[in-house]
Amino acid sequence: MGIGKWIGGFLGWMVGGPIGALAGYFIGSLFDGSSFSIESDGGGYQPGGYTQEQTYQGQRNSFLFSMMVLASYIIKADGKVMHSEMEYVRNFLRVNFGESAVTQGEQILLKMFQQQKQMNERNPYAFKTTIQECCGQIVANMDYSQRLQLLDFLVRIAQSDGRFITEEINALKEVASFMRISSSDVDSLLNLKSNSLEDAYKVLGISPDATDDEVRKAYRSMALKHHPDKVATLGEDVRKAAEKKFQQINDAKERIFKARGMK
Repeated sequence: MGIGKWIGGFLGWMVGGPIGALAGYFIGSLFDGSSFSIESDGGGYQPGGYTQEQTYQGQRNSFLFSMMVLASYIIKADGKVMHSEMEYVRNFLRVNFGESAVTQGEQILLKMFQQQKQMNERNPYAFKTTIQECCGQIVANMDYSQRLQLLDFLVRIAQSDGRFITEEINALKEVASFMRISSSDVDSLLNLKSNSLEDAYKVLGISPDATDDEVRKAYRSMALKHHPDKVATLGEDVRKAAEKKFQQINDAKERIFKARGMK
């Protein structure tokens, strides 16, 4: 499948607003006159609205393009484009859309970097403002669990070189704030890959002096927000990523339970 399927087909809620404007810009400027083709979803418009399949496809398309828009902001947070971060995105596209999507996806990011540079030359806060406006559109159209999964992808991109730098953390926290994600949920995602007991408490969003009942309550809350079923309509690849995140949350819970002798 080419990347045109999820940019050019039924685009869902991103047809309008700042994200839709960016999509239109890239379709018009990047692929005009090239071999890129916009693929139809094949469903056709149904009287009275879109079919359920079309709606799910539109949600998925919007989620994935939003991820690319926000990824460009995170990757350039320190003013550099790291090979490891670009390779993470390439692998994601390769696995989920096929080899033909890799070059096209990379071109989109490079075009986004160029757009960011041009905007910031006129106003150093211009692209950040655009990202904030895009996040406002995301908030209006994605539920909290979907926004958490979107942030999880961004965290994994930032982690792909094996470390976080201050600029990346600040950018992730900015985007999370724009998407109205709580600071405790941000800290949770930032500490998922750690195996320490101290960070396990951060994953659940509680302090080490929490009571056993508070630990159980915190775990139930995290499990509810991050359950893979919450993002199942966005596609199997997104669900699998959510399952990995869910397992890491369970691992953190098990470390705490074991240290406390809880069952």
